Amino acid sequence: MKALTLALLLSLPVPQLAPPKPMRQPSTPISKHAKGGRWYFAASGHAVFCYGPVMTVPRANGDLQRVATFCRDGSAVVPLKD
Repeated sequence: MKALTLALLLSLPVPQLAPPKPMRQPSTPISKHAKGGRWYFAASGHAVFCYGPVMTVPRANGDLQRVATFCRDGSAVVPLKD
């Protein structure tokens, strides 16, 4: 009986342990600008870290508004507090 159990155990396939695959870096536009950036004070009252330039864009009523572009939170444009 022991011989039969031993033969059965030895006939089972043994899984090969492979090293874990390295994590792939995301290829988003934000990850390309990860070297530089700057903190800004958003109009909502929060601090945001953005990689792109600060631009002046027109509002719906005709006034101009400063915005930061390509922010870490995934926003393309964040209005800034003046």
